Amino acid sequence: MPHAYTANFVHCVFSTKERRDTIPAEIQEKLWAYLIGIAGNLRIEMLAVGGTRNHIHVLIGLPAKIPLSEAVQKLKANSSRWLGEHNVEFEWQKGYGAFSVSPSMLGTVKAYIRNQAEHPKKRSFEEEFLALLRESGVAFDADRVFG
Repeated sequence: MPHAYTANFVHCVFSTKERRDTIPAEIQEKLWAYLIGIAGNLRIEMLAVGGTRNHIHVLIGLPAKIPLSEAVQKLKANSSRWLGEHNVEFEWQKGYGAFSVSPSMLGTVKAYIRNQAEHPKKRSFEEEFLALLRESGVAFDADRVFG
């Protein structure tokens, strides 16, 4: 077969260093747009992006030739640089969460990501992230998840 046909949809989550509120609310929409641009330049399909002052979620369609770790590294590095250029003292936490998404669940995950502003009213980022790990069946040591 001369071509690769893939459907690799991944819900990625990463937080600010020490989960500090360092993403100013007034530039979040611009940051989301910038992340969409980064993804486009890498030929990664950005299906949804959203977050709060201390973390973001992205839903990406990952092309066959780009490893997940490389995609996340490039999204984090470029967005971190962009925030610095906008006078935000900023750093992402090391690591990330990545959860595969079936095509039938894309609409549900998109809605979840787009409603991120409402989630901190119900639970903290830490609670949300641990729930994602549990729901995805990811083995983890609760004492080591956040560093």
